[in-house]
Amino acid sequence: MKKRSSIWILSLLVMVSWAFAPLQKKKPFTIVLLPDTQNYAEKYPNIFRAQTTWVADKKNNITFVLQLGDITNNNSPEQWHVAKEAFEIMDGKVPYSFVVGNHDIGTHGWTDTRNTNLFNQYLPYSKYSKMPNFGGAFEDGKMDNTWYAFKAGGYDWLVLNLEFGPRNIVLDWANEVVRKHPKHKVIVNTHAYMYSDDKRISVRHNHKWTPQSYGIGKDTGPNQVNDGEDMWEKFVRKHKNIMFVFSGHVLNEGVGTLVSKGDHGNDVYQMLANFQSGVIGSENGGNGFLRLITIDPKKKKVIVKTYSPYLDQYKQTPEHNFQFDNVAF
Repeated sequence: MKKRSSIWILSLLVMVSWAFAPLQKKKPFTIVLLPDTQNYAEKYPNIFRAQTTWVADKKNNITFVLQLGDITNNNSPEQWHVAKEAFEIMDGKVPYSFVVGNHDIGTHGWTDTRNTNLFNQYLPYSKYSKMPNFGGAFEDGKMDNTWYAFKAGGYDWLVLNLEFGPRNIVLDWANEVVRKHPKHKVIVNTHAYMYSDDKRISVRHNHKWTPQSYGIGKDTGPNQVNDGEDMWEKFVRKHKNIMFVFSGHVLNEGVGTLVSKGDHGNDVYQMLANFQSGVIGSENGGNGFLRLITIDPKKKKVIVKTYSPYLDQYKQTPEHNFQFDNVAF
């Protein structure tokens, strides 16, 4: 009788553990947005290193880091060397990805061509394609457009990193990557997507700094550039599993937020975060501010904070400290 009772208790414990397993998996997790580091690469390398050192030290609390483009200011070897050394601090501690911004391509960062030779020299495919979370690239041997995957909060996640003003052929590739991963929650990381008026950056809205206004904007056909509104129409809105789009690039207030319904009725959370020189109130190239995105599937919340490891200080105003409730996962 005692043996039967012990078996019954053991069975009950197993059933309880199974019942609570999904809840245990749905723990909140945090991703870091590292926007427009260009001025740090040029003038304040100590601030750049302070950011990535803080991330490395918090490795147990950070799941993934997304750098939002304009890694450098003038696409020069000296600035790429600074960026390379700052990124290396996170190697083997926290997975991270990055995108090219307009200042990272062409002659002295003028975006006259899509020349990304220095970008790929200092942040090489030969290194990053061997990282555990690396999934693939648009072009073998180049880091211009890539995707990564990770598990967190009880879900599979896919990070899609797209070049500045993604070309039509790149958006075709992006559509295919997302189609092949229907069970992944997708995060799109690109340099220019949202504007500071809470709209997607677009020539249709007479915005400044659209991809079409740079030298690469003259390209046509498969190589035609796309702004934020184009990306929404041709790519983002089509997929029910795209949840987030993050971008930098735009000055003014340097922030913008928009929630839009995709074609399948899904909410897409789109955010601009930029703290560099030229943004209203910016100091020391941005003072090391970055975005913390805490995703809590169990409570159906996404909590957004803006923090500087360099100053050990949070921005407290509503546009820097807010949350989304009733988020469908």
